[in-house]
Amino acid sequence: MAPLTASPQKIDLQSLQLDDARALLKHDAKNSAQEAGESPTDYLQRVIDGLCELSLKDPLTGLGNRRHFRSVLERSIEAVARSGESVLLLLLDIDHFKRINDTHGHRAGDQVLQAIANCLTRCVRPMDFVARYGGEEFAVILPHCRPLFGRVVAERIRQTVASLSIPVSPLLSVQATISIGGAYAPEWVRSTADLWIERADLQLYNAKSGGRNQACLDQPRELSVSAEEKGLLFAHIATDEDAMIRSLSGDAPLDPQGNAAKRAKA
Repeated sequence: MAPLTASPQKIDLQSLQLDDARALLKHDAKNSAQEAGESPTDYLQRVIDGLCELSLKDPLTGLGNRRHFRSVLERSIEAVARSGESVLLLLLDIDHFKRINDTHGHRAGDQVLQAIANCLTRCVRPMDFVARYGGEEFAVILPHCRPLFGRVVAERIRQTVASLSIPVSPLLSVQATISIGGAYAPEWVRSTADLWIERADLQLYNAKSGGRNQACLDQPRELSVSAEEKGLLFAHIATDEDAMIRSLSGDAPLDPQGNAAKRAKA
């Protein structure tokens, strides 16, 4: 019997019975078609790469989605813990967005979301990360961001959004404002994404309750480390104080100022 050999043939994504593959075909049938001369393996890899990219993007705005945001946030936490890098998280919420939907329709609401998404990307640096956090909320992660720069960026975003005139029909344009809450990751601390988001969300609440269309940011020097964060930071350190003192001072006790006492001469 002659050995079996794989014969080049086109892969029909519909036959794979994968919901994501069918979604990709529907999203971009041109780019998902197998190209002339493309091997089945290369074709399938390109489809998988496309699916991975789609899984990290918000389909309406083209920004990173919530999943992508969480991944970038986790990496930022690691960078802060290793280097003490100053990283700012901004949460942004469109003011009275429900009113826009109710008055002008959901299509107009989508156009407002797209316009503000484009505005956000123009207001930040290429190294910054912008995502649609959910609904009418957005998130921005700004690495290497000192307090003064953070305030400037937040205010620039707020003012730029407020100045937009967003066309939602040939005869109608609408305006919108946003409220912004910001929090810096505690430097040198391996915090958690949820704690960081909670801090930024608290500042967003302050901006909303303070009248909307404003930015509220906490400052790194004002941050306190929670019990949970202390546990994350010091869990790997030995708790035997006597052993720690001996290792630091060579068996010599420490004086009240933390200096090793001099040994008495024999």
